Amino acid sequence: MREYKSKSTEIIVTTTIDTPLGEMFAAASKKGIVMLCYFTPFNIEAKIDILRKSFDADVIPSNSEYFNMLRLQLDEYFKKQRTTFELPMQFVGTSFQVKVWKELMLIPYGKTLTLDELASKIPELKSSKGLESPCAQNMLNIIVPCHRVTKNDGSFNIYAGGDEKKEFLINLEKE
Repeated sequence: MREYKSKSTEIIVTTTIDTPLGEMFAAASKKGIVMLCYFTPFNIEAKIDILRKSFDADVIPSNSEYFNMLRLQLDEYFKKQRTTFELPMQFVGTSFQVKVWKELMLIPYGKTLTLDELASKIPELKSSKGLESPCAQNMLNIIVPCHRVTKNDGSFNIYAGGDEKKEFLINLEKE
């Protein structure tokens, strides 16, 4: 087998994963899953660029033991056999974004929070408007459950996968 020679110190490996919501794009570092996103070519290219810059890494298609774990846990999640993910992960974002994502992961399976309810859990946040960027920049869709956040009136806010995928996930968890 040919050896891959990299100018970077790190290599991020990628793959695609089939789900009931369509094909998703995943990436992993040596430490764990760094990305699980809905597959849209423009979106993926921008996120790959973020990975390259954040890790000073080459991003290449390959396999990882983490992808096997991810596929299994996603399959269990969609079959309603799993309510939380237990994966090695590495967040890519600012310390504030990571704080918001960790708070999102505390929203129980089958429950939703409004933007104001979520904002009240983050003391340095002055308004729920400050949550829009971290939710939009979430690179671990489904695992970090932005789909569990709604507008203050209970209607859907913007979700990376679109309203249909958000509704699917909310209904999956409530049934």
